[in-house]
Amino acid sequence: MTLNSDPRALDGDLVTFHLAGETLAVPTAQLREVLEPGAMTRVPGAPNFVAGLINVRGAVVPLADLRVPLRMPRATGGIAARVLVLDLDLEDQRSIVGILADSVHEVTRIPPESIERIPPVGSRWPPRYVAAVGRWSGRFVTIPDLSTIFGDFLIGRTAQPERPGATSAGSTPQPEHA
Repeated sequence: MTLNSDPRALDGDLVTFHLAGETLAVPTAQLREVLEPGAMTRVPGAPNFVAGLINVRGAVVPLADLRVPLRMPRATGGIAARVLVLDLDLEDQRSIVGILADSVHEVTRIPPESIERIPPVGSRWPPRYVAAVGRWSGRFVTIPDLSTIFGDFLIGRTAQPERPGATSAGSTPQPEHA
């Protein structure tokens, strides 16, 4: 779901979660389930974005860490850590992926008038990876553009460089390390 053209088009329930001290949200339409972290298999040579592979009801699912594309500090999960299992349209194909969360809050609705594009200045996150920002419970909530993030980091689609020293066109973007 790419909302960069009109973030107010986001209409529906969102599940909010915490990641590196920030509040993020994803549409419940993309959410399959929330799981406690379990056994994960690391993949040798996989990019930092892919924490590993997990088994979700017999399916092998890539487990991603949004801290990498959003340039957040890396951390290990605590007692409230969860995995959000999502259905995403990637390259015109329905894909199941997991993302790490420090904690999951609740399902909520953010009114469309409270949702807007990320400001062009003042954000430490690459604007390409943020679909919108909104207000929830008196604070800002970031809605990541998961299709773009997964397209760039998991599928290897090329992206415009977002920072000095980014890779050249035609190669897989590599994130900065915090």
